[in-house]
Amino acid sequence: RFLTSKEEFHAFLRARSEPGGQVGGVGEEEKKEEDKEKKEKEEEQVSSCQSEPPAKRVRAEDLSQDGEKQEDAGAEEKERLELKRARGQNKSRPCMKPNHYEQSRLCPSVTQGCPGKCFFGPRCRFLHDVGEYLAGKPSDLGQHCVLFDTFGRCPYGVTCRFACAHLGDGHQNIVNTALAQQWEGKLLVRNNLSKDLQHQLRKRKFIFQKAEQYLNWLKPHGGDRKGGKATEEQEESNCTAPQEGVGDGDSHECPVLQEQGEDPKAEALQSPSSRGDGVAPSITTVGPLTDEDVTKLRLCEKKKLEIQGKLYLAPLTTCGNLPFRRICKRFGADVTCGEMAVCTNLLQGQSSEWALLKRHHTEDIFGVQLEGAFPDTMTKCAELLNKTIEVDFVDINVGCPIDLVYKKGGGCALMTRTNKFEQIVRGMNLVLDVPLTVKIRTGVQEKINVAHKIIPKIREWGASMVTLHGRSREQRYTRSADWEYIAECAKIASPMPLFGNGDILSYEDANRAMEMGVSGIMIARQVPVGALIKPWLFTEIKEQRHWDISSGERFDILKDFTNYGLEHWGSDTQGVEKTRKFLLEWLSFLCRYIPVGLLEHLPQRINERPPYYLGRDYLETLMASQNVDDWIKISELLLGPVPPSFTFLPKHKANSYR
Repeated sequence: RFLTSKEEFHAFLRARSEPGGQVGGVGEEEKKEEDKEKKEKEEEQVSSCQSEPPAKRVRAEDLSQDGEKQEDAGAEEKERLELKRARGQNKSRPCMKPNHYEQSRLCPSVTQGCPGKCFFGPRCRFLHDVGEYLAGKPSDLGQHCVLFDTFGRCPYGVTCRFACAHLGDGHQNIVNTALAQQWEGKLLVRNNLSKDLQHQLRKRKFIFQKAEQYLNWLKPHGGDRKGGKATEEQEESNCTAPQEGVGDGDSHECPVLQEQGEDPKAEALQSPSSRGDGVAPSITTVGPLTDEDVTKLRLCEKKKLEIQGKLYLAPLTTCGNLPFRRICKRFGADVTCGEMAVCTNLLQGQSSEWALLKRHHTEDIFGVQLEGAFPDTMTKCAELLNKTIEVDFVDINVGCPIDLVYKKGGGCALMTRTNKFEQIVRGMNLVLDVPLTVKIRTGVQEKINVAHKIIPKIREWGASMVTLHGRSREQRYTRSADWEYIAECAKIASPMPLFGNGDILSYEDANRAMEMGVSGIMIARQVPVGALIKPWLFTEIKEQRHWDISSGERFDILKDFTNYGLEHWGSDTQGVEKTRKFLLEWLSFLCRYIPVGLLEHLPQRINERPPYYLGRDYLETLMASQNVDDWIKISELLLGPVPPSFTFLPKHKANSYR
């Protein structure tokens, strides 16, 4: 009884959004007349790239009993084949960064209560007059500031979009002393980039002692970028060829190990003078020797990564930000991981890239994921993070399928460059004091699986765990994950833990996955998605039930996300718009959830595309819309009206239903 057509679906939402609109039966005569008048306009809106994917088609037998649908079946099939396949990213989307607040921003020195200490003086391009700023400031969005209510003080002062909650006479910022003292001295977010460290990285003054020793050892053995080219091409041909078995004897060790017959880690850790090569030490030692200086940490003494059987929230590009991870952590995620960070950007000290490494104090088991293509940058980045941030493990992304990464030799391309892959894993494992994990796919080509060939090598190279996504690069996120192949690889990987990844959207899917013999499951991102469609999936798995969550409860989750976003990105105009941006990106996935109470059969399959349906109330119907204007409407319910000339287009295209 919830099924409807596209025209009736949008007419229902239009009627409720209009002032004084009353929604009766969707099939009333006056509604039909209104639909006819606006039909052309609606079709044009729906077909645009910024509104929604191609129109969904309901089966003919579900909507009508006559043969009209069957007569047009051939024409519809032809039209469907002519549609351009939606895959990857919306690379041509317009610049959506709002810049209206850049024209009249208040100087941070005024916000912090020290207007006479502006570093730039008369050259400062920001405003210093509070009255002039308030004259052009947008109106406040609410009566309660989440920062003031939570921490007793809002650091954004008059620039806060909820400033009426904590401004006194003379625009003075009010402080709740009793509440502020409870949070005094507590570090809520760790792994921040200090100005001193950023300066060292930009001036290339940071010392990579262990990484340089390892890279110097690689150079005489053909470990530089040019020396390994022939071996890489040979490995690429071997890996892309059909594999018949694991123990067929044609896999060869790294040339370094064949010739030397020893592990490069031990020699790389020795001081240059002890090797007799005449190279001076990279740094001058100061102070007495300690046990840590004399006795090096052996690999067997590294901290173990004990996460078998735990629920692992995968690294989520764009959407896996700190506020979203807090939502998943609250619903029962055991292990969290930061978004994929590019190692070269981290080595350059880019603030935007270092922001991906931030860790909330509630994330008790937290790791970061690195992407790179060469052993020099990856090893140096691993040593940099080992010295400067607090993590429980470091993950190498060897599963990213996007062209931008693959064409540079990173992501899935490392599966065809086993020489460089080995040097990266061995080098990073050498310089890290925490466990090293690897995330891979089944292979590059769709019908040629190579993961079972690479996993034993990864175990030999020293990785603590491997995560296998049951799709190839060519499949990207379409079709079903191959869990039978994941089960075979889990047996091959033993005793090294192997986590499986792909198509987990219910506790029944999770139970079937655990029966395959994997050590745990990773609930992942992108299309198709598990955690982004329903972050309460972790609760369902732990409680072994289907949760028929109401639209009000889902809206409360969005409220919590916006509050976490305002805490993380700020409650000024810039922070509000950044929170809105990431909320809209999440809503582009969240709209694919189908309420349990509306399903004909349980559970919902991640690749099944539902027909148009009306929810049990207006909010539930609004959340099911794939129209970008309806997503913006939801964001306005939480963060107020959007700025003038606001546009939004999701970063990722929807291709999971094809």
